[in-house]
Amino acid sequence: MSPHKKISILVVDDELSIRESLSGWLQRGGYQVETAADGLSALAKIQENHYDILLIDVKMPEMDGLTLLKKLKESEADTAMLMMTAHGDIHDAVEAIKLGAYDYLLKPFELEELNFTIEKLVQMQNLAMENLILKDRLATITRFENLVGQSPPMLKLFDTIVDVAQSDTTVLITGETGTGKELVARAIHMQSPRCYAPFIALNCGAFTEHLLESELFGHEKGAFTDAKFTKKGRLEMAHGGTLFLDEVGDISMKMQIDLLRVLETREFTRVGGTKPLHSDFRIIAATNQDLQEAIRRKTFRQDLFYRLNVIHLQVPPLRERLEDIPLLAQHFLRRYATETKKKVDSIHPKALEAMQQYSWPGNVRELENAIERAVVVGKGRQIKRSDLPFVAAGGVTELGELSLEELERQHIAHLLATKGGNLSNVAKILRINRSTLYEKIRKYRLAT
Repeated sequence: MSPHKKISILVVDDELSIRESLSGWLQRGGYQVETAADGLSALAKIQENHYDILLIDVKMPEMDGLTLLKKLKESEADTAMLMMTAHGDIHDAVEAIKLGAYDYLLKPFELEELNFTIEKLVQMQNLAMENLILKDRLATITRFENLVGQSPPMLKLFDTIVDVAQSDTTVLITGETGTGKELVARAIHMQSPRCYAPFIALNCGAFTEHLLESELFGHEKGAFTDAKFTKKGRLEMAHGGTLFLDEVGDISMKMQIDLLRVLETREFTRVGGTKPLHSDFRIIAATNQDLQEAIRRKTFRQDLFYRLNVIHLQVPPLRERLEDIPLLAQHFLRRYATETKKKVDSIHPKALEAMQQYSWPGNVRELENAIERAVVVGKGRQIKRSDLPFVAAGGVTELGELSLEELERQHIAHLLATKGGNLSNVAKILRINRSTLYEKIRKYRLAT
């Protein structure tokens, strides 16, 4: 048995021979051990000292084990209770489990069985403590919206967000798909003087040129066949606040000219309208494309690039901030355990190790999807290594019981992660059109 100098155990049993035997065995294993002959004397000791583990006999004079357990349930919530009972009293052991005991041992038991049970209990306590520490660190490290991190690249990004937020300067956010570019944009907005006005997001890659024009500028009633009423565009809705243009690299050349004009004048006209409209907004744009390369290919205007790229923020990929994975994983675990109402509250060390060894082509979004999937399909209160989709993908049995809808969701999420969020490429692989793909992305909440 390995030494556990900090683990203290109180053995409560009315038989002297059992107290001495168990005390000697546990002390040789490196535990700090005290004994009590009955529930009353145990209660007196517990009021004076804290014990990590209580080893309690169910049948005792004065105060039995179940009564002691009931009295300690509230005051010693962080102390693990391990019950000892005879074969004929197993119903008492079951009752003890219902009252909050960790486990029970049937007398007579082998000392090696006790050894194994306590070792397992100590591991569980250590893991619970690690998760508590992670939760405390999350509370202090999560600084903006859902941005989570303590790695040097993220701390530097947090500082830059604070500085950038104070002005109205246009910001271009770049980074691989799934790194959290929209979260960075929202963080800038929330830290800015415009925080009480709207944050309006528009995914430029999700619309055809005609629909994007209507979404951005709005349209007048009768401007086209389906225009049965006047509609405000995102530019109008963002008045006083921030307009976030995601996937700005997907905008057509015609729309780039129109957008450039708006950025220069802050004036625009609704589709089908004649009256110029004015809006006071800040522009934050984002892309996972190399816009310099797009300029060389003549698919993106250089003058628009200069207008957007006044301040440039690069969001680091997850593989460059591996030390943030435990914090992020715990963050998403808490979210999806709450949403699904499943009692999942920890992550096995082997699962965390697998996460930190994986390359994460889909970055934080892929990690979020992995944790959500693990919470949904996993069994028990702990996420195991086999619950992770990138581990399970190699085994047919792991996917065999998933619904067709869940398989579709996972496949689309995987393609979005590995194809850089390029909707055209993903739609081509799936042999569906972009609008159908976008509907599925919205259905499954797979942000791009």
